[in-house]
Amino acid sequence: MTDLVWLRSDRLSAAINPLGAELTHLRDAHDRELMTNADPAFWPRHAPILFPAIGVTHGGVIRVDGTDYPMPKHGFARDMAFAVREQGEDHATFTLTDSAATRAAYPYAFRLDITFRLTGATLAIEARISNPDDTALLAQFGFHPAFAWPLPYGEARADHRIVFAADEPARLRAITPDGLIAAETRDSPLDGRTLHLADALFVDDALVWDPVESRSVRYGAAAGPQLRIDFPDTDKLGIWTKPGAAFVCVEPWHGIADPVGFSGEYRDKPGVFSVAGRASKVIAMHVTLED
Repeated sequence: MTDLVWLRSDRLSAAINPLGAELTHLRDAHDRELMTNADPAFWPRHAPILFPAIGVTHGGVIRVDGTDYPMPKHGFARDMAFAVREQGEDHATFTLTDSAATRAAYPYAFRLDITFRLTGATLAIEARISNPDDTALLAQFGFHPAFAWPLPYGEARADHRIVFAADEPARLRAITPDGLIAAETRDSPLDGRTLHLADALFVDDALVWDPVESRSVRYGAAAGPQLRIDFPDTDKLGIWTKPGAAFVCVEPWHGIADPVGFSGEYRDKPGVFSVAGRASKVIAMHVTLED
């Protein structure tokens, strides 16, 4: 088993697995766990990094300049070993670069750096997607953290909610049973700006805001400490769990699964962004424990 990399501040501790650069634990100053228990009966992951694809691709492939390349759901980064490039008491950076294995699925040169930093009650996660080539790099990227539901502060699971920072007037994307984006949309379950969490919301997979107007949400029970999740660089948001599980995922995405019937070029896949030659793009997420 890969050794976890532990970080600490005066308010939080965090552990990251170099396999996938995956946040595995986030604990408060009293060592109470804020992340999923990763029960394999529901979902054995904690917070996978989604790169270079979000969700399912049509036929399990991406098409680049007329050639099909096999692409697993949510990309390959979550299952690859990252190098621990830098490590201190409160920060660490993990790096994945292209290889023969990645080019078999994704014909681009790239460098993906994921930096974790604890400052007081905030965990900052920064993804830097760098293009070492002269031609444009195309990609999608997303975060997928699973937080404990309920949080460990004695409040009932049924009392937990997610409150959006802005009004969200749009209808939601619908997901087909095979994970593609359906042609039809679905009603928003928000009560004003509040999502009252309940298993029944997730019978038909994730709730998907595309676009999402907010750049932050607060998660927890009204009477207890809450988590504020900031996502300044992404305009799509998924919220997901499996009914009965002890977690809820808050997923800022720069990209989305393929629509039903999509068979075009990767560059035309919804949410794909371009990084110019010798340039970088930064996508960040912050998680703050608010007492």
